[in-house]
Amino acid sequence: MTGTSDNENNKNRKTGGPGVLKIMQSILAGAFGVQSDKRREEDFSSHSPWPYIIAGVLFTAGFVVGLILIVQMVLSSQ
Repeated sequence: MTGTSDNENNKNRKTGGPGVLKIMQSILAGAFGVQSDKRREEDFSSHSPWPYIIAGVLFTAGFVVGLILIVQMVLSSQ
């Protein structure tokens, strides 16, 4: 046993900020409109909004580029 309680471990994880996977899940859930209130509150209680802003901009740019490529492929096949 290390001598630390579960509460101390949870506090340490929360102060480290959200992980990449959690940010990606939040961005995708928000994009599809299926994010829960609990997850949204966790996201907004984060210390810095910058990871979410950067991930959102990258997701949006990737989505737009993907749509442009699909439209170009469809139009070139006609």
